Amino acid sequence: MNVDLVLNNFTNPAFLFFLLGIVAVQLRSDLQIPTTSSKFLSLYLLFAIGFRGGQELAHEHFSWSVVGVIGLGLASAVVIPLYSFFILRRRLNVYDAGAVAASYGSVSAVTFVTATLFLESMQQSLHGYMVATMAMMEAPAIIVGLLLINFFGDRAERVRKRVAIHHALTNGSVLMVLGSLFIGLLATEKQAAGIRPFTNDIFQGFLALFLLDMGVATGKNLKAFFKYGWFALLFALLMPLINGVVFAYMSGWFTDVVSDRFLVSVLAASASYIAVPAAMRIAVPKANPGLFLPMALGVTFPVNITIGLPLYYALVSNF
Repeated sequence: MNVDLVLNNFTNPAFLFFLLGIVAVQLRSDLQIPTTSSKFLSLYLLFAIGFRGGQELAHEHFSWSVVGVIGLGLASAVVIPLYSFFILRRRLNVYDAGAVAASYGSVSAVTFVTATLFLESMQQSLHGYMVATMAMMEAPAIIVGLLLINFFGDRAERVRKRVAIHHALTNGSVLMVLGSLFIGLLATEKQAAGIRPFTNDIFQGFLALFLLDMGVATGKNLKAFFKYGWFALLFALLMPLINGVVFAYMSGWFTDVVSDRFLVSVLAASASYIAVPAAMRIAVPKANPGLFLPMALGVTFPVNITIGLPLYYALVSNF
């Protein structure tokens, strides 16, 4: 792995703003992004990446290789929650194990967005169908997690889980990225140029502000997370790297395109801290958000954007 890539990631302004948010909490500062603004930033990032992906998708030529890459991404959203659940059950109750497993099978849109910026710095282009793959990976992992809890947990929870499955399929983040993708696909080059300053030019600034907000949220949850001991910490540290490396290797069976292989590995390595917590709050109130949210946001997210991105890129570039 290129050491320069790792060092460059540690000095990335977006990551440094994430650290600033954590530091602000530790210093008991009143620095924070208002709740309404935070939601706007989330929607903006999903809108921008979806619209840009739709524009790219309009120029794509589908092949069996593309179908294979999309299929591998969807397979990861089903397989990862399955083996994660049984590893987690060694130390956690069925509800927490299912929620954490769903988080690690689902995806982090912000990690994906950060990865696309990493690709740009490597002079690699994003293919639009990878945006669609990301959006399609949200719901399957949530459904698998709920089915596992339903099978191994309390039967009285089943009605509530039907509501959550509907939520997984109609989640606002999923609808935003898929809707933006479709609109970007329909828009002509001339029409898209009219909003390009909004979707492209200010993108990195809004990402930095969003990561500042994520840093604040992480800082507030870290103390509660450490109460769970070494098992949760090791899982959150090692599982994303293992998943990323395994799927980086497997992606070579379907394509030689470095950017596609890299994004598949990033998606497999990432963990959801938006869609899954929202669904689990509705479906499984017995699952503790003080566990799965800090694991995904406080540990796995920074591991991926510092060590993971250069590691996965080095693997797909050389093997």
